Parts: sequence; C-alpha cells; structure tokens
Amino acid sequence: MNGIQVTKKIYTPFGIAVKKRLLDKGISQTQLERMVGAPDNFLTAVLRGKRPGKKYVPLIANILGLDLKKYA
Repeated sequence: MNGIQVTKKIYTPFGIAVKKRLLDKGISQTQLERMVGAPDNFLTAVLRGKRPGKKYVPLIANILGLDLKKYA
C-alpha cells in the first residue's frame, strides 16, 4: 500500500449517538470538548472506547440530552 496506513474509525454505541447528536445540534467535537472541559482530542478516545472518560461522559450526555442507561 506504498506506506499508506488505513484505519477504521470504530465508535462505541455511545460514541455513535454522540456524533449523531453533534451533527443534529450543529456542535463540533472541539466545541463539546471545551464545554465539558476535556483536553483536546480526548473525546475521540472516549467515543471510540479507548478511554473511559468517567468524568466527562455524564456531562456529555447531559449537554446532548442522551440517556446513559441505553449505553451502560
């Protein structure tokens, strides 16, 4: 592949719901990171299930109106 690395963007069910809600609300992921006080690019790891994000997930759900019980 001539040195080109292709990676799939695999999101958790919660991550998919967040991405959809961000599109619906016209909010960027960077804006959401700032709203919850998360470091830059941290939410990508949370939405892909690579970081738990326990501090931020409830804040994200609250801001976007998501029911966390659906994703437990």
